Amino acid sequence: MEEKEKEIVSLKDQKLARYAKALGHPVRVYIIKLLANQSCCYSGDLSEDLPIAKSTLSQHLKELKDSGLIQGTIEAPKIKYCINQENYREARELFAGLLGLEEKKGD
Repeated sequence: MEEKEKEIVSLKDQKLARYAKALGHPVRVYIIKLLANQSCCYSGDLSEDLPIAKSTLSQHLKELKDSGLIQGTIEAPKIKYCINQENYREARELFAGLLGLEEKKGD
């Protein structure tokens, strides 16, 4: 990012863009919805649920993990994925602010 861009782009905007990029594919949106509705899920279970190659699923999970929206714990031979609650909450707040959906004080 250029110096001039750094002056006008806040840290919150940078985080919002990172989360938006991670959610920029329908499969990743599906994964987030799935994980948001259950405590955790194993990568093997996801590969059975999604009609995509395991390598493609792995790339999607990596993108979500790199963004901080999910976290993975190795439980050999599988990896257990869960929503990163702190970052998920932050992403929801940032998207709500962007879309004008934030709660107004006094409401």
